[in-house]
Amino acid sequence: ALVAQHSGFVGAWRLTGVCKAARDGARQWLRTLPSIVVCGGADYTGRVWRLNLGELQWEPMPSLTRGRSCHACCGVRGGIAVLGGIFPQASTTSVFPHASTASVEFLGHDAADEENVFQVMPPMSRGPLRVATAVAIDENMSDGGQVLLIGGWNETTFGTEPSSTLVVDLASGVCTPQPDLLYPHGRVTNCTAARLADGRVVCVGTGSGNLHGTAQILEPPVHGPTSVFGWQWRLLPGTTSGRNGCGACVLSDGRFAVFGGKGEAHNVTPSCEVLTLDGEEERWSPLPPMHTARSVFACQAIGGCVIVAGGSFGAPGVGYMGLATVEVYEEALGRWRRLPCDIPNGVEMRFMGSALM
Repeated sequence: ALVAQHSGFVGAWRLTGVCKAARDGARQWLRTLPSIVVCGGADYTGRVWRLNLGELQWEPMPSLTRGRSCHACCGVRGGIAVLGGIFPQASTTSVFPHASTASVEFLGHDAADEENVFQVMPPMSRGPLRVATAVAIDENMSDGGQVLLIGGWNETTFGTEPSSTLVVDLASGVCTPQPDLLYPHGRVTNCTAARLADGRVVCVGTGSGNLHGTAQILEPPVHGPTSVFGWQWRLLPGTTSGRNGCGACVLSDGRFAVFGGKGEAHNVTPSCEVLTLDGEEERWSPLPPMHTARSVFACQAIGGCVIVAGGSFGAPGVGYMGLATVEVYEEALGRWRRLPCDIPNGVEMRFMGSALM
């Protein structure tokens, strides 16, 4: 188990083929890791899957209470919170064929319990919201935990409202406005975010009028409060490529990284880059590209690796297709590997939510 811990998730999996002692030790360590969970997506079945890292197999979990895509999702207190998104409208004269929702649901941490299913929570007081991104902040004053909800829009506010930041109390649904995202290239859309070890939040997205990559960080003012309430956004150097619908996470060395997404020409890219914040020079540096170009996919860091799953690929004039494939980035070796565990029934495994559990 000790050797497996220092080998990372992929290295531990390799140890399972060495001998029985190595296999038992590796699987013992792999069982201590949280699982990556994917939920919902553009097939609107509401199915939820968890990747068993010891067996490299997807296992079914309780389904969402309603099928949805373009929703926000994050882990909160060992469970999974799902917020907003869209679902098909039976009949409509609207230019939008899908309706946004303010609904919220939560799956508790004891997923092995057969009675543990997604519970409907109070809806967001802010109203319907799609394509927002969620980061858990879990302030102690909340009974159910709190989520920082960044960006997003709905049919009523499309193109007219600044890119909002909200603190959502899961127990009550109350949304408390925070400073809006900065938008030097137009309202920020299809953004993704992650929380650094020091509590600051980095967000990457693209402008509404173009796909220039915009990056910013939510941080406290000098001698400011430790809570996110009262923090402000500050612009960072833009990404070297457009990152519409990219994935993001914090690597084991504490740096923020982004993967894939759509570039300025609306082509889906396999390129990846990492942000260094050393106090003197803030810069983006390239990481090895993924094997498959993808956008709007699941992305989580675990065990010294980054797992990406599903998503969409394509280009203007050709069209965009769903993906079910899974890849893993080994941080220590700086390389990507394809995993032999496609998401089951993964025809439309894009615009999913994902979290660690």
